Amino acid sequence: MEILRIEDLCKTYGKGETEVRALDHVSFSVQKGEFVAIIGPSGSGKSTLLHILGGVDRPTSGRVMVENTDLYRLDESRLAVFRRRQIGLIYQFYNLIPVLDVEENITLPVLLDGHKVDKGHLKELVETLGLQGRLHHLPNQLSGGQQQRVSIGRALINHPAIVLADEPTGNLDSKNSAEIIALLKMFHRAYQQTLLIITHDEHIALQADRVISIEDGRIARDEVKGQ
Repeated sequence: MEILRIEDLCKTYGKGETEVRALDHVSFSVQKGEFVAIIGPSGSGKSTLLHILGGVDRPTSGRVMVENTDLYRLDESRLAVFRRRQIGLIYQFYNLIPVLDVEENITLPVLLDGHKVDKGHLKELVETLGLQGRLHHLPNQLSGGQQQRVSIGRALINHPAIVLADEPTGNLDSKNSAEIIALLKMFHRAYQQTLLIITHDEHIALQADRVISIEDGRIARDEVKGQ
């Protein structure tokens, strides 16, 4: 079942002689439960693509469909709600709220919606992420690996349609990097979670079901493992 569709996506910055085309007519679709790695050199447009897929940055033209919802036909308030409920975002530098503890950071998307936290789901996430005993620690009391685990919990707390990770291991050592990728793969398998990862790491890309290579704002290759 198709869960994400990108149609003729363009993103430009500036005008005239200073115009930069970050994305140049990009189109592809993703099936529910796929694990897709998006790779490319610095400046290729891959992070711009992920931010547009996540509803963080608007395209110049084109469409992004998530579960048949056209993201950029939504006004800002409805887009914010949709993003919070249906798109889990994981960043290289964690983006945790420094004055909130671990439990508050993980449950923030639910609380912003005014909903009651599913304690069973929270407990399962915390135990799987190995964060027992850390629920009332602030981000500055955690290691980088623990902070990234918190951001994964926050991304998954609302059972999102897709999870987007932008260089999720880029700020971690090799041991923590391996553990974070293992966790993301486990959630992908256990929850049939659709997962898109932006990465420079070829080793991570090779673990995906599919690898999309971006060069100069265009798709250079789109390869499914085993084909």
